[in-house]
Amino acid sequence: MEEPEVWLRGPISNIPPLLQPVAHAILQSLEDVERRMKDFPSEKLWERPAGVASAGFHLRHLAGVLDRLFTYARGEVLSPEQFQYLQQEGLPASDSVSDLLANFRLQVEKSFRQLKQTDEATLLNPIGVGRKKLPSNVLGLLFHAAEHTQRHCGQLLVTVSVVNARLK
Repeated sequence: MEEPEVWLRGPISNIPPLLQPVAHAILQSLEDVERRMKDFPSEKLWERPAGVASAGFHLRHLAGVLDRLFTYARGEVLSPEQFQYLQQEGLPASDSVSDLLANFRLQVEKSFRQLKQTDEATLLNPIGVGRKKLPSNVLGLLFHAAEHTQRHCGQLLVTVSVVNARLK
């Protein structure tokens, strides 16, 4: 029997109650991506059916966006390495599916460590985002990290389905 979706499995241990939806959405994305990418050929990672973003881009972006948004949620600025990663997200590379999945999994683990350490009393603390210091707060950044991850997960799943259909 298949497990219910993550949000129906109950609380994730040590995640503050108000951040459970963030953790549920991110973990659901990871599980969906791992399931769909099973047996996906690495040589097809950079195909862009109908000109849409490639599976490789989405896998890199999933990790990158979590890293960047959680950095902002800590009140920090992006490092030169993070900017370099951002610039390379869509560029074809020799990464394998397993390499990209491992990177996404690692970023999910880092995100969960941060969620566990986030004091709910700080969730509405204002934070300026990016170079322009656009207004947000800790909760807004963490929520956006979760919904953005879900959005790209969905796009990845559709792209992979189209590429897989072409293989048959």
